[in-house]
Amino acid sequence: MTQPSENEPHRRGRQAVHDNIEVLDPDLVAAIGRYEAALMDNDAKRLSAMFADDPGGIPVVRSDAKGMIVGHNAIGAFRKARKNAPTRRLISRVARRLGDTAACVVSRFEKASGGIVVQTQVWQRCDDVWGIVAAHLTYPAPAIDSTIWRVAGTPLVEATHPGPLSGMGVAVKDLYAVAGQRVGAGNPAYLAEAPVQEHSAPAVQRLLDAGANIVGIARTDEFAYSLAGANAHYGTPPNPKAVGRVPGGSSSGPASAVASGQAAIGLGTDTAGSIRIPSAYQGLWGLRTTHDRVSREGVHPLSESFDTVGWMTRDAQTMDFVTQAMLPDRDTARLSGEVAVCALPGQMVDADVAQAFSRSCDAMHDAALAGVHGQADMWGEITLDAGMFDGFLDAFSTVRGYEAWRANGGWVAGHMDALAPDIAERFRRDILIDEAAYRRGLERLERSRAMIRSLVGGKVLLMPTAATVAPTLGEQDDAETAARTRTRTMRLTSLAGVGGLPALTMPITTEQGLPCGVCLIGPAGSDKALVAFAKELCRRL
Repeated sequence: MTQPSENEPHRRGRQAVHDNIEVLDPDLVAAIGRYEAALMDNDAKRLSAMFADDPGGIPVVRSDAKGMIVGHNAIGAFRKARKNAPTRRLISRVARRLGDTAACVVSRFEKASGGIVVQTQVWQRCDDVWGIVAAHLTYPAPAIDSTIWRVAGTPLVEATHPGPLSGMGVAVKDLYAVAGQRVGAGNPAYLAEAPVQEHSAPAVQRLLDAGANIVGIARTDEFAYSLAGANAHYGTPPNPKAVGRVPGGSSSGPASAVASGQAAIGLGTDTAGSIRIPSAYQGLWGLRTTHDRVSREGVHPLSESFDTVGWMTRDAQTMDFVTQAMLPDRDTARLSGEVAVCALPGQMVDADVAQAFSRSCDAMHDAALAGVHGQADMWGEITLDAGMFDGFLDAFSTVRGYEAWRANGGWVAGHMDALAPDIAERFRRDILIDEAAYRRGLERLERSRAMIRSLVGGKVLLMPTAATVAPTLGEQDDAETAARTRTRTMRLTSLAGVGGLPALTMPITTEQGLPCGVCLIGPAGSDKALVAFAKELCRRL
């Protein structure tokens, strides 16, 4: 054990209750010092260089409580997107040599902001250069992750009485009225002015009446006007299934709560894909219900023509339980047993997503051979061209934009400086849509909705949920890249949105193990049958 003399100045990387780093190769000791210096300087480039470049073809790995990042390039992207590193003081360090070319170093640090961090690193010498091949950090657990939750309890609101959802916790998107709470809509200035709600929204109350507890109110993208899941005011909720990538929005908080196991049910909304996209990005089941099938009373609006109640779960069985509880009435439409797989132009979907979708459709077809919902010969393919989707998205954007300003412009006009730049820019574009353009948009919407419903008929339509896997945090910070990804994905999601149809996304993965989704779209009013169909398919896959 070494103790500093009283005259020895404090040094971040040396003062310790126990430190036997001298047992290591001097070059490794120097490398550890360079790593700590780069960390305190928040130098992403230097930090990335300290991780070995996947020696022997075996990927390096970094992990913490939020998940695991695999591969030198992925770790580098994570470092680049990370805003800052916490200032810390070394308390103790124990090193163990694992031969001449490897060593394990375990260190305890005190964070300047409070709490103890334990860091475990495995270093390996490759081509006479020491690099990290594995690292794990244990951080002090926060009482509440404020990027996921605005407010939470144990529970926040208890179930009204026992029911089919007893024992399940719900993360409620911060658009819904919850008795005794405010609606914040993802903006602190709006939250500060919002009144306390006297009654819960009917959708919230229905969950409580079915026996579910409300765990808390979860984050949303500002005014639900994004598909990324980032919030400039509160931070980005984590994506436990794809660390270092966006969670998807605007129901990002409820999705993260469900994916991380902090809630069984995420209650959200879907206007342009805000249930489907976070579900696909985080490996969840997500249902956008038929437009207007579930009451939107007590839900902060974005666009009345498209706003839809929906929910997310980790598995098909829970999805079925929630759907039965939330939709007690019978479906108004039946499934014909026909299934149509959408063949899309290559540029609409990234290759890894297209391959995962194709594999899943083949597996579903095999399940149909086993007798799921009709015969395999009722499965077919349908080709939809990019121009059709562009037309749907154009009508959607006009109507949604006008209605977004009509619903929120009164407050937004006096608070533009309180909005994130990208959200403010969307509202500024909305101001320019006049009533005549809106009326023309409504006419196009009506024609497009009739076309889509005729196209679907009684079939189940299968298509990729999103055009890409979840973008990395670094990609999301690039405005041009983020806008391109958003537009590509909205071309896909607009079909169900414009059609006012139920859309259920079920989780699949790419060859690289990243989550994405298959979206099942059914006729209006077939929500429960759609879930039952997907649940049976999943059981046989």
